[in-house]
Amino acid sequence: MTTRSSFQNGSTPTVVLVHGAFTDASSWAGVIADLQATGIPVTAVANPLRGLATDAAYLTDVAAAIDGPVLLVGHSYGGVVVTRAGDQAGNVVGLVYVTAFALAVGESVLDVTGRFPDSLLGPALRPATFRTGDGQEAVELYLRTDRFAAVFAADLPEHLTSVAAAAQRPIAAVAFEESSPGASWQTLPSWYVVATADQAIHPAAQRFMAQRAGADTIEADGSHAIALSQPAAVAGHIRAAAIATTYGNAKRSTR
Repeated sequence: MTTRSSFQNGSTPTVVLVHGAFTDASSWAGVIADLQATGIPVTAVANPLRGLATDAAYLTDVAAAIDGPVLLVGHSYGGVVVTRAGDQAGNVVGLVYVTAFALAVGESVLDVTGRFPDSLLGPALRPATFRTGDGQEAVELYLRTDRFAAVFAADLPEHLTSVAAAAQRPIAAVAFEESSPGASWQTLPSWYVVATADQAIHPAAQRFMAQRAGADTIEADGSHAIALSQPAAVAGHIRAAAIATTYGNAKRSTR
C-alpha cells in the first residue's frame, strides 16, 4: 500500500469521486470533464450501495490500488463511505463532501437527519425486497419516479430527470441505519459544498456537519444533484482541495 511518506513533492492527488444513493457514477460527468481539462487525475467509482462495511471496503481497495496520494470526494451517502475509507486507506490526503454526510463516531444517517427539519426525501422513498448473497431477504430503497425531480434534481430539465429516475440505483436500507465506526475528518483536511436548495439533505444539516468537521466550505444555489446542475462550482472546490493537498503544499491535519 502506498504511504504518505513515499509521495514525491509535487504529487497531485488522484481525485476519487464516490456517488451516493439513487444515482451512479455518471452523475459526476460534468465535474470529471472540468477536472480533466485542468490536468487533475480523476476517477469515478461505482459505489455498491449495500452497506457501510461493504462499500467502504470496496472504496479502500480502489484507493489503495492507486499509486500516489488520493483525494476522496463523496456525494450524499457517499460521504459516509469516504469518511470510513479515509481511515482505512493509507494514501488518502483529504476529503471533499458534496452535500454529503460527514458522520461522527457512532452516528448514523438517520441520527443526523432526525435533528433537523424534515426534507422531502422520507415520503418519496419506495422500499423493495431483495435477496442478499446468503439468500436472506433485505430491504432496499428507491426514489419514487414521480417524486424524483422534486427531491433530487429540481434544477435540472425534465428530460434529464426522467432518465435519471429510470436509471437510479437503490440503496440497502441498512446503510442509513448503520453507525459510523470512525470520523476521518478529525485527522484529514476536509472541504464541503453546501447545496442551499437541497430537498434531500436539509441545508442546515449540511452546514452543521461542515462546521463540525472544520471544513473549508462554499455554498451554491443548487439541488441535491448539484454536481450535475453546477459542475463548475463543484469542480472548482475539488480543484482547490487538490491543490491544497498536493504533497509538499500541506501537512496532514492533527485536529
